[in-house]
Amino acid sequence: MRLGELKPAEGSKFKTFRVGRGHGSGAGKTAGRGHKGQGARAGKRRAYPTHEGGQFPLFRRIPKRGFKNRNAKDIVHINIHNLDVFEAGSVVDILALQSKGLVSNPRDGVKILGNGELGKKLTVKVNYFSASAKEKIEAAGGRAEVV
Repeated sequence: MRLGELKPAEGSKFKTFRVGRGHGSGAGKTAGRGHKGQGARAGKRRAYPTHEGGQFPLFRRIPKRGFKNRNAKDIVHINIHNLDVFEAGSVVDILALQSKGLVSNPRDGVKILGNGELGKKLTVKVNYFSASAKEKIEAAGGRAEVV
């Protein structure tokens, strides 16, 4: 293959439609812009996507409700029965949870919840524990350490 034989991919090149070239073309006179109005003017770009041409915008017309706390922590929850994938006597921390696929992104912390049973002695080191989870870990002979 030579440089002179190169061709663009099929369908990637097409002829642009030329507007404003007379009535017979189908896009003459107003060139597809309609009559008057903001869209007919030169430089007709809208200031922002929700621009309504001076009409009171929809997002300002509808009522606002609720509150979104900027300082809220996004905690990842794991139930205690999920810890059965670890071998007895092992140390379970956030990195170990990620390696087993139980946590993909720890975000602002990991909390162990007490749903289910734990039949192994584990040392669990995460940010938060529920009271029942802490009880069950210690009942199984393990330790619950807050990091």
